[in-house]
Amino acid sequence: MTAYPAQTLTQSVAVLDDDEDLGRTIARLLARHGHTASSFVSSHELLAAQDNARFDCIVSDIQMSELDGFEFATRLRKADPCVALVFMTAWPTTADAVDAVRRYGGLDYLEKPIDVARLVGAVHEGLAWSLRKRRIAQRLSKLTPRERDVFELLARGHSNKEVADHLGISARTVEDHRASIVTKTQAKGLAQLVALSRGEIC
Repeated sequence: MTAYPAQTLTQSVAVLDDDEDLGRTIARLLARHGHTASSFVSSHELLAAQDNARFDCIVSDIQMSELDGFEFATRLRKADPCVALVFMTAWPTTADAVDAVRRYGGLDYLEKPIDVARLVGAVHEGLAWSLRKRRIAQRLSKLTPRERDVFELLARGHSNKEVADHLGISARTVEDHRASIVTKTQAKGLAQLVALSRGEIC
């Protein structure tokens, strides 16, 4: 069995399935693998709980009577773009598999009955992805709106002069913003700013 590093104490997992028994079974399985896991049968209840509990990885069924997994994912992303999603279904299709990853940001698309090793691996990957996203979001949250504009243009490869022309400010002001951005994000130069923009931790 593959060994994974222990999750951080602040991270937790939610399992969403309108089959209550199955949801609880998967949550218990994840708990046996060292994760703090809770199960939900209602997507609305989980969305409400996310405001306070802040789950870092959610394993969600796709076909549900109350709200399908993709609509749930859309609403969840608006509330918390840093939560990882793993989809599961008893009725797999190629179209859903593609949508799960490309349109809805799922890290994996699992078929029922669930392959335990693949599930545990996907959750481990999801928790690591969420932790990285939250750290990046925390760094970028320190930027002012203008610094965020400068950051995004610099990350796209624009020079200081091009940024200045685009934003209608002086090149000297861009330099000042750039210095502030580097300080606030703790980046060590443009290469790491680009890495941050791509969702990579420096």
